[in-house]
Amino acid sequence: MNLLFKKIQPLLSTNEKNISKWAGYFGLGIGIFILLISLQTFINISKLLSENNERKSGYDFVSLSKNITNENMGKDNTFNEQDVDHLKNQTTIEDVSPLISNQFRVRATAGDVLPFSTDLFLESLSNNFLDTLPPSFSWQPGQQVVPIIFSSDFLEMYNVFAPAQGLPQLSPQTISLVNITLECSGPSGMQMYKGNIVALSDRINSILVPHTFMNYNNWFFTKDTSLHAARVFIKTKDANNPSLLKYLDKNDYHINKDKIRFGRIKSILQGVLSGMGILGLLVVVLALMLFAFYLQLMIARSKDNLRLLVTLGYSPNWLSKQVTKKWILVYGYIILLAVIVTQVFNYFFASLSISQKNGLPVLLHWSVLLLAFILFILSILMNYRLVKKELVEMKL
Repeated sequence: MNLLFKKIQPLLSTNEKNISKWAGYFGLGIGIFILLISLQTFINISKLLSENNERKSGYDFVSLSKNITNENMGKDNTFNEQDVDHLKNQTTIEDVSPLISNQFRVRATAGDVLPFSTDLFLESLSNNFLDTLPPSFSWQPGQQVVPIIFSSDFLEMYNVFAPAQGLPQLSPQTISLVNITLECSGPSGMQMYKGNIVALSDRINSILVPHTFMNYNNWFFTKDTSLHAARVFIKTKDANNPSLLKYLDKNDYHINKDKIRFGRIKSILQGVLSGMGILGLLVVVLALMLFAFYLQLMIARSKDNLRLLVTLGYSPNWLSKQVTKKWILVYGYIILLAVIVTQVFNYFFASLSISQKNGLPVLLHWSVLLLAFILFILSILMNYRLVKKELVEMKL
């Protein structure tokens, strides 16, 4: 069959160097390259952002508070039960825990080791949100010793200013040996407790006590059990999720900018790369339209020869397949060249990230190769359908 088609192929040639054919070659190659490089660049940048935003336990834990403006100053800007339930109903949020603060006064002294006293703010959080949870972190009414989880950042701040105040610097191991006296007071009286720092937290910048201690003393001193949380912690699979960030902005929630800086960058890059992808797709479509114009011209100029071939016994379906096969190698070469150029660009991009912790893979991602293969198949199928349609419409 192939030998037979070679003998009749001259009958289908226009014997002209049609500019639409070469413009189609160039446009198809450029369009496919833009599509492939857009996808590969998005994958590379997503990998770099995820490496620079390492998560623990597969989740991100970030705190939220309500933005304070000149208009809402003096109003109640705490989270109530309805606010927490609304957050829990979001698909981008796995769980929510309010940070319950003390509604009573707490004054702490540290005896002879740290000769100073200060007012403290205490908070409590669900144990599921803690990055360090020692077995001793529990409390029951009547217990005099209160376990405390101290922020690692607070310890670092203390060690910075301690020498200037004539106070000793403390290591993470030493701070657990410091005996702290907590003087809790309110309208209902005063209670004395002994505080013991049992762990340090890298996740939460606060001084944490067990839920049972906070709930009991808030009720004891104020008789108020309603929720008034100045901030809440959310558990999410990706704090940089554009949908989550859009929801937080819409509801005027404040989040640590350092936690979501990569999400803002990712959102911008998604827009830029999506635009590049759409541009590449348009170029591919235009290139295929040029090919269609060239094929229509070729068939129109070979109309008499095609009628003769049908008269001799060649079916339009067979002619369509043979003409389409002629372009398989052409599409293959164009797409292969686009893949090679994309690979070269990716190699140089990966070499720039060699100083990163893990670097980027030099080879193209499998999804990029899959996209190239899909484009190749689609080009062949569109070419076949176009040729067959033109032959049928000629009523050969």
